[in-house]
Amino acid sequence: MKKVEDYVRSIPDFPEPGIIFRDVTTILQDPDGLRLAVDGIMDFLKDVDFDMVVGPESRGFIFGVPVAYAMHKGFVPVRKKGKLPCETISMEYELEYGSAVVEMHKDSIKPGQKVVIVDDLIATGGTIQAIIKMIEELGGEVVRICFVMELAGLKGREKLKGYPVDSVITYEGN
Repeated sequence: MKKVEDYVRSIPDFPEPGIIFRDVTTILQDPDGLRLAVDGIMDFLKDVDFDMVVGPESRGFIFGVPVAYAMHKGFVPVRKKGKLPCETISMEYELEYGSAVVEMHKDSIKPGQKVVIVDDLIATGGTIQAIIKMIEELGGEVVRICFVMELAGLKGREKLKGYPVDSVITYEGN
């Protein structure tokens, strides 16, 4: 039986020499790969008490929504600045070159709600760190963070210390 990592396409020297790009689209294109990835995340959550799934655009939507649906939970989208129609809360975070801002609706997390964050990839952890701050500012509690893939060499987990983090696949490099 194949494993999720068998569905990942690795592209050497992209976007620059020495980098191996891990392409998640090949997981999505295969029904068995997609099922393995979503089921892998749900396995991490089988004994976790939570109310909501939060996912950043766009691949956090792709993996977070089927998890929320299958586990009968709500889903909260986190978007880039200016994409949500109602009153939002926002958080700026650092990128390799510059910064970015993510937002979520102010009424999306209620005080005391237990939240799981789902995304496709953890690299440096900056996006997820910003999302955690927004959830906590709204009174929510992050009880688990789940990824399909982790690039351990970029040390994203260090920014997420104090939170349980799981990855279906871990690549030791970056």
